[in-house]
Amino acid sequence: MTTAPSDHRAQITAITSGKGGVGKTFVSANLAAALARQGERVLVLDADLGLANLDVVLNLFPKVTLHDVFTGKNSLEDAILPAPGGFSVLLAGSGMVEYSRLTPEVRDQLTEVIHRVRPRFDRILLDTGAGISDVVLYTVSLADEVLVVATPEPTSLTDAYATIKVLATTQGRRDIQLLVNQVSRTGEGRTIRGQLQQVVDRYVTPGLSEPVKLAFVGELPVDPNVREAVKRRQLLLECFPGSPAAQAVVAVATRLAT
Repeated sequence: MTTAPSDHRAQITAITSGKGGVGKTFVSANLAAALARQGERVLVLDADLGLANLDVVLNLFPKVTLHDVFTGKNSLEDAILPAPGGFSVLLAGSGMVEYSRLTPEVRDQLTEVIHRVRPRFDRILLDTGAGISDVVLYTVSLADEVLVVATPEPTSLTDAYATIKVLATTQGRRDIQLLVNQVSRTGEGRTIRGQLQQVVDRYVTPGLSEPVKLAFVGELPVDPNVREAVKRRQLLLECFPGSPAAQAVVAVATRLAT
């Protein structure tokens, strides 16, 4: 792998959600492929350290994971793998109960890994766990920007609001990106962004020095090709590149890259 100049620093984007099952890992993987197609050197780091599943989505069977790097069993170089779609991945081991809470060791190891890989890429996507645990919040704190993935379901929106509130009040986040997945009609995502912004304006911004702004980066439609791609353990952009959801992912990547 070629090393970029020492003053180069990748843009770090944390992709997170208030609840599980909203397609966060699917978004991370396909967004990485779309950004790679635009010429970016992209790394996806599976930061859901205890319940990792990026390897499943990409049909990878890693012999070396972040766990091996953290324990000193293998080098970081051994753990960075090429993924379908032209990007790189750092995969976590699944079912590692020791990573379910933020210990000083986990915090220091995660920070060190990100510090070491940052000069080598143009963009690093942190595929975080869901919710607002201390592990998730610390992972997000390492990012330059945050992309919250939500669906139109009331429970998802409630949890997305809770995540936005915590990020605004504990990390000082004032600009948070929003992607709405599984919309049933065009424009639904932008409407949801408006509704969430109203709630944030009413209940979160008062008492803060600056208002919290939700930047709408796009919506992904309900698309049967998504389920099929996930079942095949393939990237949507590779097996159904012309599908509505794939085209929507490319549009989001274009927006993020500009």
